[in-house]
Amino acid sequence: MSNSSYNSKKKTATSSNSKKTNQMKYEIASEFGVNLGADATARQNGSVGGEITRRLVKLAKNNMADTDYEE
Repeated sequence: MSNSSYNSKKKTATSSNSKKTNQMKYEIASEFGVNLGADATARQNGSVGGEITRRLVKLAKNNMADTDYEE
C-alpha cells in the first residue's frame, strides 16, 4: 500500500471517529442538561468529557472481551 493511500485511509477513519465523538459529546451534554461552551462552568464541561472517557473505555473493554486473542 502506498504511503498516500495509507494516509488517505487514516484521515478518513480519523475524520469519521472525530464526527462520532463530537456527536457523543453533544448527546451526553444534552443528557446532563449542559450547554457546552464558554458560558458553561469548567465542572459542567468537564463532566461531559469525563463521561465520554467512561463510555469509550467501556466500548474498548467490550470490544476486547469480544475479540479472541490467541497466541
